[in-house]
Amino acid sequence: MAILSAILYFLAHHPLLSWPVLVLVGAALGWAMATWRRNGGWYALMAPFFFFGIANIFTGHIFNALFLNAFGETGAAVVTHSRETSSTLNDQPIWAYDAVLKTADGRDVVTGFTTMSASIYPIANEILIPPEGETFVAKYIPGFPRNIAIMRDLSPYGKVYRIGRDRGPVDKAANQFAASPHNAAFIAEYRGALTAFLAKHRQDADPALIRDYEARLEALPPSH
Repeated sequence: MAILSAILYFLAHHPLLSWPVLVLVGAALGWAMATWRRNGGWYALMAPFFFFGIANIFTGHIFNALFLNAFGETGAAVVTHSRETSSTLNDQPIWAYDAVLKTADGRDVVTGFTTMSASIYPIANEILIPPEGETFVAKYIPGFPRNIAIMRDLSPYGKVYRIGRDRGPVDKAANQFAASPHNAAFIAEYRGALTAFLAKHRQDADPALIRDYEARLEALPPSH
């Protein structure tokens, strides 16, 4: 597992460098098979390695996160420093982060990642990095602990993000209701949004917010 973790770390953290390396691996395998089987058609093995190298630029961190979530051990980590780099992604600057992982057996492991290489689980279109100085949950393989996956939904910053995201439908429905308090459809939507939020976050949201939402739900007029 440690060797596989090291390979995935290289693919995720050095995607541009890994492309020619993968092509060379494909060429070497093609040459070896062509020599062994006496068939030049084996050189076609270069093609899948070539295309995999391209795909890895965009997906290496995803496969790394899936692997670490499935087979990794749980530890605690913290971002110790962040800095803006001169590179960009979608016209946005790429940030580099230094971090320290505390392993399950108490060792401190210095590691790091960027907004391009960060392996975050669950997989999402958004790159959500923990705030500097805040402890987050991470998974790693003991034999190669510098390769970590950020466990977003198990970490405090991820829980805050989820609650904020799920408050969106409640805020929208509340504004509609405020604009037209007698609209039956708006009342029903507001009730549904409050009920859904309470069912999902009653145990992890701020108790004051839960009490506020329960009071709002109780005060809603019946919809007809």
